Amino acid sequence: MPETIQKAVGLSVVDKLRMLLDITKTISRSLDLDEVLNLVMDTLDSLIPYDAAGIYLVQCSRPLAEREGGPDETCVFHTQAVRGYDIDDLQELGLKMGEGLIGHVALSGKPFISPDVRKEPRYINARARTRSEMVAPIISNDEVIGVFDLESDELNAYSKDDLEVLMLLASQVAIIIEKVMLHEQLIEKQRLETQLEVARQVQLELLPARDPQLEGFDISAYNFPTEEVSGDYYDWVRIYDDQIGIVIADVSGKGVPAALLMAFLRASLRAATHIGYSPHISMTKVNYLLWESIERNQFVTSFYGTLDASNRTLAYSNAGHNPPILMDVDGQAHFEERGGVPLGMFRDSRYYEYYLTLEPGQVLVLYTDGATEAMNPAGEEYDRDRLVDAVRRSRHLSAREMIDFIHGDLIDWTDGLGATDDVTFFIIKAL
Repeated sequence: MPETIQKAVGLSVVDKLRMLLDITKTISRSLDLDEVLNLVMDTLDSLIPYDAAGIYLVQCSRPLAEREGGPDETCVFHTQAVRGYDIDDLQELGLKMGEGLIGHVALSGKPFISPDVRKEPRYINARARTRSEMVAPIISNDEVIGVFDLESDELNAYSKDDLEVLMLLASQVAIIIEKVMLHEQLIEKQRLETQLEVARQVQLELLPARDPQLEGFDISAYNFPTEEVSGDYYDWVRIYDDQIGIVIADVSGKGVPAALLMAFLRASLRAATHIGYSPHISMTKVNYLLWESIERNQFVTSFYGTLDASNRTLAYSNAGHNPPILMDVDGQAHFEERGGVPLGMFRDSRYYEYYLTLEPGQVLVLYTDGATEAMNPAGEEYDRDRLVDAVRRSRHLSAREMIDFIHGDLIDWTDGLGATDDVTFFIIKAL
């Protein structure tokens, strides 16, 4: 019998508890999961004799609450730290929850001792010399997150005292694993926050630094994001001294993926504008580029137009975006409902060009659905009628002041909570 095993057998329970405390102190100093579990395996044989041992962590593709078929539906074992096995043999087994003694203990949450594995129908042979086995669950927050498995070449090698010591060690390992995982989650959270801040700064650089200046018009736009980065987008580009291109868009989804798609849209539309395409041709070109490049569940709603100061006209194309509000000098308003389907949904979508003449005193309001779909505590939407009313009450203000007034009205409607989706306004006042 190896010297370490002879030493372990001769230890009293008090000595084993003292050694267990020393082991716990040692492994608690590390925040590296692999290092922690390998330290456990390196010192375990000083407590309990074994010829082969392993720590197996449960890996599930979905959280427990989402597993309709029970805890074993999408869970497998990951070999985290082992001694005395042929690694290739273990990988070939590919045990799942409920399979073998390990799977049985993981599923039941109760420890198990087999004095003779040859008489145990649930035993799956991973090592020909094994005669007895002891398995203990590693439990955190009432959920089995892994198992300890000890195997011996001797019959009836493990006692109830051994099991109690192993369960104590398993409980300490569970605490340390949880601490390590919380630390890893904190590191990941900090990493994501850093990435989001970088993405936010990049996105701010993509939005116009100032409002456009065009003779005969007062124009302003602003984006109110609900997250660090927004899926809403607006832009303007100078075409000629008396002509600018304007765009407002809403990318499906939120966060970084939406922001990346927004950047792609911006580059595509600006390229089409500089080439000199008319709005409906620009939309058709961008639609095809998006259709080629994005996932099928992604799309973009967009309003793109060319505002000409000389003849006071707006030539535009609408790809599934919220219909703009056109308000007359007397406060009468209607929605420009004409348009096509969102960008990126269908390969061969066609878009058409429409025209508006903007007379002095008229106001054109472009917006994203984050405004109209904002809800108050009673679950009522701000909706288009309230938006029209806010535009009517603020139409005597400058374009920038109108944006502040409308957004303030929306905040009041939601009882200070604000919208749950990004909100963007683009207002054009004809002077």
